[in-house]
Amino acid sequence: MKSRTFAYMLAIFHASIVGLSFLFTKMAIAESNPLDTLAFRFTVSFVIILFLVAVKVIKVNYSWESVKNLVPLSLLFPTLFFAFQTFGLKYSQSTDAGILSAVTPILTLMIAGYFLKEKTSLYQKLSIILSVIGVIFIFVVKGSTINFSDMLGMVLILLSCIVTACYTTMTRSLAKDFTPGEMSFFMMGTGFVIFNVAALFTHLKQGTMPGFFTPWSSMEFISSILYLGILASLVTSLLSNTILSKIKASQMSVFANLSTVVTIAAGALILDEKITIYDILGSILIILGVIGTNYFGGKKEHSIKVNLEYKGGQSAK
Repeated sequence: MKSRTFAYMLAIFHASIVGLSFLFTKMAIAESNPLDTLAFRFTVSFVIILFLVAVKVIKVNYSWESVKNLVPLSLLFPTLFFAFQTFGLKYSQSTDAGILSAVTPILTLMIAGYFLKEKTSLYQKLSIILSVIGVIFIFVVKGSTINFSDMLGMVLILLSCIVTACYTTMTRSLAKDFTPGEMSFFMMGTGFVIFNVAALFTHLKQGTMPGFFTPWSSMEFISSILYLGILASLVTSLLSNTILSKIKASQMSVFANLSTVVTIAAGALILDEKITIYDILGSILIILGVIGTNYFGGKKEHSIKVNLEYKGGQSAK
């Protein structure tokens, strides 16, 4: 029970970081292009985790067999996820992305149910749907609708949602064989190599190499990259890998919708944006959905444990 409660606390912290990351991403992209931002973001992440490994705060131990298992995970996240998300946002509106991303917990429920045989009760399924409705409600009442003329962007955003669901499911599966630090180190290293190679190749091809370093003259860009690199990439990776070693993928994924609530609160506190009654109602639906998904999940696990203990007692007799 204590382990599960700790996982829930970490999941709330994770959602809070992600919710604020949208604000810092906007600030960073205002000074640089998306690909360079990703390159710098994962450079910071990898340098920090490399230092932690060097001083033995994080211990890693890989074999050739383990590397083969981690490659697909690191290709899903961060590589494919950020590629689909970045170019999806380029070819679609951010509101489209917000609405489509809300379905990620449902996709995770389906994929984890199929591959990991995770069982969820009817109440859990209804709670997940409730949280999804909460996110969609907030976007729709703000006048947002899915623009089908931006079909390419929508497909890419949907692919990023599928990648997230697959990553969450795979992490849950690999959690028994790897520590959170081992998975995060490999993931940050992959992101560092792929995004820097892509960014440098693009600049060399276009003859704009000096522009690669120009954004570092802005303190706003530096603060944004430090937040995105340390908290929104490295810390969230360590958190999600830790959380998924303690609770089901479907229970973890629904917490992602809490980031919408955090984004609304951050907009009000930092950008002085107005909070409407619809924002509050949608946020309540999201929170109730998150609570319901994990409450009924914990209740079910408890009943199974009690039942097994009862049968064990009978066998002893």
